[in-house]
Amino acid sequence: MSDPSGILLLMPHDSALDLVQMTDPRDVAPALRRELIDCWITVTNAGGAAGFPFPPVGEDDVTPVVDQLLSRLDPHRSRLLVARADGLLAGWVVLDRDPYHLVGHWGTVHHLQTRPAFRGRGIGSTLVHELRKIARDELGLEQLRLAARGGEGLEDFYGRLGWREIGRWPAALRLAPDDTRDEVLMILAPL
Repeated sequence: MSDPSGILLLMPHDSALDLVQMTDPRDVAPALRRELIDCWITVTNAGGAAGFPFPPVGEDDVTPVVDQLLSRLDPHRSRLLVARADGLLAGWVVLDRDPYHLVGHWGTVHHLQTRPAFRGRGIGSTLVHELRKIARDELGLEQLRLAARGGEGLEDFYGRLGWREIGRWPAALRLAPDDTRDEVLMILAPL
């Protein structure tokens, strides 16, 4: 199996996983930026619910969004956590903290994704567990929130990791004229 970067993805299931956290845009090397873009394109075009609801997408769609995410990295407000297996980007996730004191005790999880060739190996779960530790131990957060696309099984995935559904925006996401989904609101607390 290959992806847009041309990397052949043949991973043994027992490969070591390295987690790397980025807190500054300057931490992100051009090669990693390229991998993030390629991963997001691959995940979206494989049907993943990671922020682009209308596949297919290409570089022109994804690159400006990745650049915006990376430009916001800040040790106090935004973290990028990447998972690498045998030197290859296997998945990633973003944690944002609101700068306003009223809600500064919680963070929001965005864009959790695992490259399809690496799925079924616990990488997404590992990223969520590590992000929870970062939120609690490094940022002093008390809870995490996220919004997930209904109908994808994401409620069950996050539920197995301790998250609970706190509400839904019914029929909030119109993917096609005959495909309208709920947006599922979830919380992880305490951390």
